[in-house]
Amino acid sequence: MASLPIIGSLRTVSTAKPTSKKLSPVSCTSQEVDVVKSNNLRTSSGVIRRRNIMFLLGAASGTAFEHFIDAGHVLAAEFVDMPALRGKDYGKPKMRYPDYTETQSGLQYKDLRIGSGTPPKIGETVVVDWDGYTIGYYGRIFEARNKTKGGSFEGGEKDFFKFTLGSGQVIPAFEEAVAGMAPGGVRRIIVSPELGYPDNDFRKLGPKPTTFSGERALSFVLNNQGLIDKTLLFDIELLKVIPAN
Repeated sequence: MASLPIIGSLRTVSTAKPTSKKLSPVSCTSQEVDVVKSNNLRTSSGVIRRRNIMFLLGAASGTAFEHFIDAGHVLAAEFVDMPALRGKDYGKPKMRYPDYTETQSGLQYKDLRIGSGTPPKIGETVVVDWDGYTIGYYGRIFEARNKTKGGSFEGGEKDFFKFTLGSGQVIPAFEEAVAGMAPGGVRRIIVSPELGYPDNDFRKLGPKPTTFSGERALSFVLNNQGLIDKTLLFDIELLKVIPAN
């Protein structure tokens, strides 16, 4: 499966003396997709810094770039617990994206290609191909396919990922997403920390990066206490369903 491009822009503003007041996302113009700006703003309470964070992750051969996040239409739904800022009356809005479907668990997904046939059942083994990205900070690729990304990302052939549905072998978001797919389908999911790797440790559950570069990229975000937003994005292609014995 070719990796799919994602482009986004997100702006947040935090004051020197944070309060418990809920924050709303700030709309971004289309021009802000092409640049990363960092401006100092002065207020009566001191200096605050505004950062527009842009990430641009590859392009699939023969396809046009697409906007993964239209930041001007992102909606603030609720506060997410931020351990690094706990006790400081400060939170970060949990974002909902209008072109994604949100499930009861909080998983957000969008079908890029609808498969055919019957979705897998509990106890059946599924074979998938996947890409993984960190979308909160730096836009790091931690699993790529069919293109060179530097380091150990070499886009060569790899073993496809297999797991048994309902076995608890993968993170909750991954299992929920695959359970609703049909063979041949491609689904993009946005994974908040509570649906991702337990204790921010990708070694406990799959899917796991298949290269050292991927492990390092994912660990950088998951294990760095200074990085608040640990939201992940996966593209999943369901290749095959193997019936249970």
